[in-house]
Amino acid sequence: MSFFVRFIAKIKSLLPRQKISNKLPYGRKRFFITVLIGFIFGASFIIFSNKAIKYTSTNQFCMSCHIHPHAEDSWKISTHYDNKSGIIVNCVECHLPPPGTVRHLTAKTTTGIRDVYGKLFKDEEKLNWKAKRQLSNAVKHTYQESCKGCHQNLFPRQISNEGLQAHLYYTNNESDLNCLNCHLHVGHYSEDSGHKMDFGYFKAEAEVAEIYAEAAVVQQFEQFTEYIPGTSVKFKMLPISGGVFQMGSPDNEPGRLPNEGPVRKVEVSPFFMAEIEVTWDMYMAFFKETASEGRSVQQTKPFSTDLPVEVDAISGPTPPWGNPDQGWGFGINPAITMTHHAAETFCKWLSVKTGKSYRLPTEAEWEFAARGGTTTPYFFHGNPAKYTQRTFWNRLFGADTTTINTHIIYSGNSQQRIQSPEIVTANPYGLKNMLGSVWEFCSDYYAEDILQQYSGSDIIKNPTGPSSGTERVIRGGSFKSDAFDVRAARRDQTRHDAWLQTDPQIPKSIWWYSDNNEVGFRVVLSWSENQ
Repeated sequence: MSFFVRFIAKIKSLLPRQKISNKLPYGRKRFFITVLIGFIFGASFIIFSNKAIKYTSTNQFCMSCHIHPHAEDSWKISTHYDNKSGIIVNCVECHLPPPGTVRHLTAKTTTGIRDVYGKLFKDEEKLNWKAKRQLSNAVKHTYQESCKGCHQNLFPRQISNEGLQAHLYYTNNESDLNCLNCHLHVGHYSEDSGHKMDFGYFKAEAEVAEIYAEAAVVQQFEQFTEYIPGTSVKFKMLPISGGVFQMGSPDNEPGRLPNEGPVRKVEVSPFFMAEIEVTWDMYMAFFKETASEGRSVQQTKPFSTDLPVEVDAISGPTPPWGNPDQGWGFGINPAITMTHHAAETFCKWLSVKTGKSYRLPTEAEWEFAARGGTTTPYFFHGNPAKYTQRTFWNRLFGADTTTINTHIIYSGNSQQRIQSPEIVTANPYGLKNMLGSVWEFCSDYYAEDILQQYSGSDIIKNPTGPSSGTERVIRGGSFKSDAFDVRAARRDQTRHDAWLQTDPQIPKSIWWYSDNNEVGFRVVLSWSENQ
């Protein structure tokens, strides 16, 4: 102690000797008062902010103004609340980044502003909650780092073999996947959740009054009803007379993309086309008769319907993971989530069942039928620029979509889900849902510049696209598509690998897309005067 006393005395002796006043100069006094007040305010702000953050992070506070009517109920029956361990996962643990980070605070601020705005200015009765629970929207409000903050060990001892394979697949593809790809409903339970082989379709099948014994006999080029023998399923086939048309879109068409041109003169021969897309009733008749767990098909080229093959020799789909209808309903709704391979196999099965040669349409046949003899963007009068939601003006002030809403199921009227074909008006050929509803598979391989490859001086007759490729053509847009993307000339392609990202199986399923719910197909039947 004496050492420190001597040390301080020594320091004082070295300082210049000045007369020390008991009073501080006015400027210094004001400075110290300002610092003291600032410190008090700062400390109070920190304490208050901390308490506010904690209070506004409680489940009770979240539920007090959250306008989702089922958020609390679905959470309390989920595995994040009702589980064997008794651990409860709270709202902010999923819907905010981990605490203690700047991102946590910024996300909390933006989330709070959005929720308060919704509470004050939005009508909860008009909000489409089912659409908001889809993967594309859910990933915007759930944070991957929060999932991994709790689930640090992805390979616990009690994990199932299916879970082990899935998590191994995730660790090898972490940059492309999100936890919600497989665990979308883990925080808010849904009856449509889970990767289950029994998805309930056959349990829900209604009793049928009539089982058809024979397929339709076609002798004239006129509308007929096809019957699938051994089932209660029937569907209409309409005659499409064929002819010459302008394929593609002109340079000045609103919403036009480079792969839609240049316009070419194309001729297609007469054919029959199904009035509507293949329904779940049709597809499940095929599934029920041909499905077998574990079957696989090595053939990758389109099946030939000329093969003398028995129906029960056709390998059909293995069961899907979960509900392939997304909980939207089976029946006459368009069948979705199947692969192009599965669609071709369905055509092979249908051909054998009916004794005809059903197939997928070529891209040229599809566009000819979709146009219905018109040359405008849609088969009805309307300007895509007036319907689109991609312009600020239309988003701000809205647009008169009465006309398009009666003909097409698209993002503007679909409520982000499949709708029945009965609610739309047919095109001039009597076909429904050629535009919108679901994208439709064509038989052609996709080429970005296929119209450039065709001659501009000659009439191209019955083109079938490139001789080989990796992806297939899809046409027509879907219930998720903007008005620009449901034009008759709109072209796109399958994305086979991307649409199977969630599927952890090795090899991946050749029958069902795990990550696409907006593609289906319809069937056509060739016609010749000599047949």
